Amino acid sequence: MKKNKIFIACDTTSVNKIKTIIKYTQNDKLIIGYKFGLEFLNSKNGRKYISRLKNNITFGDYKFSDIPNTCSSAIKAIKDLNFNYLTIHISSGLEALKAAKKAAGNSKLIGVTILTSINNKSLKEIGFNRSIKNIVSHQAKLAKKANLDGIVCSVKEIKYVKKIFKKEIITPGIRFDNKTNDQKRVSTPKRAFQNGSDWLVMGRSITKGNIKKKYSKIIKPLKINMHAKICGIKNTKT
Repeated sequence: MKKNKIFIACDTTSVNKIKTIIKYTQNDKLIIGYKFGLEFLNSKNGRKYISRLKNNITFGDYKFSDIPNTCSSAIKAIKDLNFNYLTIHISSGLEALKAAKKAAGNSKLIGVTILTSINNKSLKEIGFNRSIKNIVSHQAKLAKKANLDGIVCSVKEIKYVKKIFKKEIITPGIRFDNKTNDQKRVSTPKRAFQNGSDWLVMGRSITKGNIKKKYSKIIKPLKINMHAKICGIKNTKT
């Protein structure tokens, strides 16, 4: 049976918190990776701790966005951390994407589309007159042209992105309920996998509060979902 894959967003400056997250999210039912942003990398012991995670899938979610030379140099500067995945904003442009891809080496370079904290109204506020669907579709074509290894997009864009881009899809904005907090384009884990996501990104939904209890909430509905897929049962509930 194919295992579902989830990145746990380790959004903290505390090494002890990270150790607790890893301790309570290790099992053989799911494939788990750990996503680190600038918050932990720039913390006092963050870089040192990441360098020791040799037996875990690691995701450096640094969303590089700059001129080609700077993107390339920034990736080379963290190459010793041996991340399995790294991110870059597709809006950095084709030349920057190609330069970053070359610098990434064995790390998979993932293109970030439109952040899940943004909706069509937000786009207009920053000067874009095209819809999220149109922009993300165009960005998927650019990611394909740059030979990126994957794309980050919300659940709402997965189906039409997959028509253009045939590699990995990573989906953030995952919630157990309909609470959006500071994000606008969100989804449940089950719905995201049903729509074709390869990896989910989950942070506060698991790491805030009782990690062990919240993590167990993922496994049961996903096991049901996988059984439905195997048996050919159509389940539209989320």
